[in-house]
Amino acid sequence: MTIAGPPARRVALVHDWLTGMRGGEKVLEALCTLYPDAPLYTLIHVPGSVSPLIESRRIVTSFVQSLPASGRHYRRYLPLFPAAVEWLNLEGFDLIISSSHCAVKSVLRPPSAVHVCYCHSPMRYAWDQFDAYFGPRQVGAAASRVLRPIMAGLARWDAATAGRVDQYVANSRYVAGRIRRYYNRAATVVYPPVDTTFYRPDPSHDTDPPFLIVSALVPYKRVELAIEACRRIGARLDIVGRGPERDRLEAMSGPGVRFLGWKSDEEIRTLYQQAAAVLLPGTEDFGMVPVEAQACGTPVVALGAGGAMETVRHGVTGILAAESSVECFAAALDECRRTPFDRAVIRANAEQFSRERFLESFPAVVDRAVRDRAEQLAVERAS
Repeated sequence: MTIAGPPARRVALVHDWLTGMRGGEKVLEALCTLYPDAPLYTLIHVPGSVSPLIESRRIVTSFVQSLPASGRHYRRYLPLFPAAVEWLNLEGFDLIISSSHCAVKSVLRPPSAVHVCYCHSPMRYAWDQFDAYFGPRQVGAAASRVLRPIMAGLARWDAATAGRVDQYVANSRYVAGRIRRYYNRAATVVYPPVDTTFYRPDPSHDTDPPFLIVSALVPYKRVELAIEACRRIGARLDIVGRGPERDRLEAMSGPGVRFLGWKSDEEIRTLYQQAAAVLLPGTEDFGMVPVEAQACGTPVVALGAGGAMETVRHGVTGILAAESSVECFAAALDECRRTPFDRAVIRANAEQFSRERFLESFPAVVDRAVRDRAEQLAVERAS
């Protein structure tokens, strides 16, 4: 599928970094389908870390690419990201599509070009999750003190450059609210593309299935809350994911918790299909995992906050915990066990977030932004 528009339109895609296939990269993959000839600009690229479709692009990186261990420790170079973003040369393009959760929404576009930003979230660590990424427990007390004013400066730059975007597209109403709060800009909501053809139910089920988490093992995901809640009710838990929190989480886990590392998409699909429920104990901006699980007919137990409020129907496709506490989450797990869910209804809820819907909705927003920009330029020329 390709975007409708003038044949002469030259499109560039911009993404923060290419170091693995997470939710943002699945959106980028869909954008590569919509814009098959667009080159891809990014701060850092680890070859082979993303899908073949993305890897097949002409990929242009910033100067951060040449810095030591940038692929593994890219957050060390956050103070350089403003300069690196502005270093990317997008001259000659008519349309810039950025896929941004950090800094690339602030690229410099040519004066007559249109910039549409698909915003996964305003920069979390600069705005409201500094402690989760750079608190004393994560980087040490001294480094945390040094980083705090640096991140505050990054937040000021992030806000000051919000006007470089012509049209913001948010991945949820929750993120649209964050864009309004931090950037003072409106955003159109287009939900991310979930491959509901790939993620599908399987009629065979384990007689005593475990709960399942599929997540990066980082502090804001609150995986420890789910571990403790499962312990409270004597439930087994499988955890798929990797990250800096793994050693700490393993140390606090009992024999009922299995850490499976990372798995292929096919293996994760099987785990979704066989799980009692998929757990989301932290606040997500959107959260593709709970939608993928629901596409497999599997209920979700999630904190009733953030994107889960838009993707999980309490008592119908899962259970929403009212508070971020072990007691409340354990009660939600117990309620999930006692609720007779209809897997066909769960699956139908996921289909409203399908890849096909994204491929239809996003180009319409882009075309409207292009028309609005053309009208604005015509008025400026006339005056």
